[in-house]
Amino acid sequence: MEELYDPTRKPESPIREVETDPASGFVYLAVLLATLLLSLGGLVLGAVAERPAPIIGSIFVTVLTIVGLTGLFVVNPNEAKVLQLFGDYKGTVRKPGLRWANPFYSKAAISVKVRNFESGHLKVNDRHGNPIEIAAVVVWRVIDTAEAMFHVDKYENFVEVQSESALRNLATGYAYDAHAEDELSLRGNTSEVAEHLRTEIQDRLFKAGVEVIEARISHLAYAPEIAHAMLQRQQADAVIAARSKIVEGAVGMVEMALGMLASQKLVELDNEKKAAMVSNLLVVLCSDRGTQPIINAASGHQGR
Repeated sequence: MEELYDPTRKPESPIREVETDPASGFVYLAVLLATLLLSLGGLVLGAVAERPAPIIGSIFVTVLTIVGLTGLFVVNPNEAKVLQLFGDYKGTVRKPGLRWANPFYSKAAISVKVRNFESGHLKVNDRHGNPIEIAAVVVWRVIDTAEAMFHVDKYENFVEVQSESALRNLATGYAYDAHAEDELSLRGNTSEVAEHLRTEIQDRLFKAGVEVIEARISHLAYAPEIAHAMLQRQQADAVIAARSKIVEGAVGMVEMALGMLASQKLVELDNEKKAAMVSNLLVVLCSDRGTQPIINAASGHQGR
C-alpha cells in the first residue's frame, strides 16, 4: 500500500551545522614553503649533476607542495566556510584566520553578518477589502550555515520571497484603521503588528537556517485610487470626535453654572428660563465662531 504524504514529517537525516576547527594555516604555510624551496634546490642540483632521479623526485615533491598550498584558506570575521568533499558535507569553519584543510575540500563562504532587507511597496487588500500599499524592513542573519547551503536554493532570494509573502498575508489579516475599540489595526497597533510579522517570517525561514532579529512596517498608505476618499473619512472622524468632546465639556460647564447659581442664590430661575439659559450657553460654548451678544433694551410691554 502506498504511504500517504505527511507535510509535518521532517526529513530523516536533516543536515545540521557541525563546526570544525582545522589546523592553523601559518604552520602549514611555513612547512610547505620550506619544502618547496628544498624541492627547487634539489631540482637545480639534479640538473647540474645531470642525474635524472633527483630531478624526478624534486618535480614530484614540488607538485605535491603546490597541491598542499591550495589547502590554505582565509576565514574573515563574521564569515563561515562550508567544507565539502565531493558533495559530502564535512563541517563549517567559523574561527577567523588563516586555516589549512584537505586541498580537495571545496570551501564555500557564507556571511553570518546581520543584514537587512526592505521589500518593495506591495499593493494588497486589508481585512476590510480596502486596497493599501505596504512595505517592511526585515533584519536577519544566518545561524545555521548547513541549512542555508543545502536546504534551500539561494537563501538570500528565499529570504526576500518569503518575507514579502508573509507581509502580504499579514496585511490581509488587519484593517488599515480600527473601527471598533477592541480591533487591532495596521496603523494603530504598530508594536503588535511588527511582532506578528517577525514571528510569521521566522516560521517561514526556519528551514533555511535564518534568524529574524526584527521586522517592522516601513511604509503604509492607502492606494492612490482611494486615498482622497479615505482622507476625507479620517477628517470626518476627527471632526466628529472633536465635536463630541466639545459637547461633553459644554454640558459639564452648563451643569456647573446652574449649580453655582442655585447654591449662591443669585437669581431664581424657573424651568423655562433654565431651558433658555442652557440653550444660549450651549450655543456659545459649542459654536466654532465667535458669538455676538444681543442686548434687549426695551421692556416686554410698551405703552402707546
